[in-house]
Amino acid sequence: MKVYPRICGAVFNNEKESDKVEGKMKAVQILEPGKFEVISIDIPKPRRGEVLVAVQSVAICGSDPNIFSGKVRKNGWPPYYPFVAGHEFAARVVELGEAVTTLKVGDRVAGEAHCGCGTCEMCMQGFYNLCLNYGNSDAGHHHYGHNTPGCYAQYQVYDQKALTLLPENVSYDEGSLADTGGTAYNALKLTGVEPGGYTVIIGPGPMGIMTMMLAKAMGSRTIIVGRRERLQVAKKLGADFIVDYEKADDPVAAVRELTEGFGAHQVIECAGNATAYFEAVKMARKRGHVALISIPGDDGQEIAVKSMIMNQITVHGVRANPNCSRTVLNLMSQGAVDARGMITHTFPIDMIHEAFDTFINRKDGAVKVVIHPNGEEQEK
Repeated sequence: MKVYPRICGAVFNNEKESDKVEGKMKAVQILEPGKFEVISIDIPKPRRGEVLVAVQSVAICGSDPNIFSGKVRKNGWPPYYPFVAGHEFAARVVELGEAVTTLKVGDRVAGEAHCGCGTCEMCMQGFYNLCLNYGNSDAGHHHYGHNTPGCYAQYQVYDQKALTLLPENVSYDEGSLADTGGTAYNALKLTGVEPGGYTVIIGPGPMGIMTMMLAKAMGSRTIIVGRRERLQVAKKLGADFIVDYEKADDPVAAVRELTEGFGAHQVIECAGNATAYFEAVKMARKRGHVALISIPGDDGQEIAVKSMIMNQITVHGVRANPNCSRTVLNLMSQGAVDARGMITHTFPIDMIHEAFDTFINRKDGAVKVVIHPNGEEQEK
């Protein structure tokens, strides 16, 4: 039996499907709203249909700061304290539970947050992001990093349904953006993409930039509305046009001018404020499509209903990324999506506070910040 080096107490046994990983691991635990620390805890064990993975790369999501601060407790995120959050990751399979048929030890995988029960009406139709058994773990539902422990740890267990194999030429860091890319792609699937047409993206954060790259890969011209350093990153990564709303007197008019006065075929909102919701509708052409990705607050913000009705615009709510990971990862593999270009900073897990500070305050032009729970990224 070959024994690999210990990492925080973990032991790897090279016994193929009978591998066991035991001991302690480092994990970022949210102890109470706004308070989190790196703590040593037991490595979890995979149950039937689950695998244990060694987490190689975790990308900080824009929703994570709200989960860490307790601002979304009303949604049940997190459901209790202490809690391990995080849902954008790539990892290596190190142990199999019973009845795992799709993965083997050593497989490189990317994960996603939603894992449906697999048996309800929505799951049977492929919409496991809308699982009717949401929050019922006994029925097989998991929302990893939200109401089920997530990936800010050296190891974690996942249902095999929530993992997608990484193409050989896609790194762990790039794979950790599959969840972001999947949500962006879901928005474009819902709206459709008019080849040679125009896609407007409001908000040049990680989600907006990923949406832009995917829309271009699908044959659309792209316009990103935003400001400051991130807008320039979007331009560098391929946006056809940028609109700086701090400089433009009327961003809606600027978009209409770029689209010959008609507006965009599809508008994807990634900014998360009332102005963005309103302007997304106004930027769409007649019979255009609008997708809202960001989750609004609880202060009663309304969409511009009159404009939506008068112009017969279809508005899509976008929730997560069902059946999108493989497409996004393949586009990364083909070079159509430059995920690597979005990653501006990486940190070890022990520097989690510095990583969050960099992400939240956009230090040094931060766009996507990635954590390496098991040290520097290992490609194999």
